[in-house]
Amino acid sequence: MELTEEQRQKVTEWIAAGQKLSEIQERMGAEFDLRMTYMDARLLIDDLKLTPKDPVVPEVPKPPAEAAASGAPDAAPAEAEAPVGSGKCSVTVDAVMKPGAMVSGQATFSDGQTAEWYLDQMGRFGLIPAVEGYRPPQSDIAEVQVLLDRELAKLGY
Repeated sequence: MELTEEQRQKVTEWIAAGQKLSEIQERMGAEFDLRMTYMDARLLIDDLKLTPKDPVVPEVPKPPAEAAASGAPDAAPAEAEAPVGSGKCSVTVDAVMKPGAMVSGQATFSDGQTAEWYLDQMGRFGLIPAVEGYRPPQSDIAEVQVLLDRELAKLGY
C-alpha cells in the first residue's frame, strides 16, 4: 500500500505522539479512508521504518520501610512491621496438582512450619498444616498470599 508524502508525515506524527498501533489503524481509516487489518497497519509502520513508543510505566511509590531507609529522619520500622514479601515465608507450586484442586503447592512460614495450600475449583484458598492444629500468624498468611499471587502470575494463572 502506498501512502502519499502527506499521509506518511501524519503517521510519523502519530507515532511520535505515542499513539498505539490500533489507534493509528483507526485514524488511517477515519482520516485517509484506508481500511486495513491490524497486521497490515503493523507492516506499513515497519515499511516506513517507524517504531511505536513503549507506554510510560508510572513509578511505584516506595513502601514506608524503604522510605525510612532512604533517609527519612522519623525512625526505623520495628521488626514486626516488615513489609509483606520480606522473605520470611516461601511458596512453591506443585508440578502435578492435588486431586480436586485447580492448583496446589507448599508454603513455609516464618517460624519454619509448613503447610500444603490449594485453590479448589470454586477459587477457595485452603491450607493443610503439616502439624495438626498449627495456625500460622496472620501476617504470614498475608505474605503467603502475596507470594502465591506472584508465583501464579508467573505461571499464567
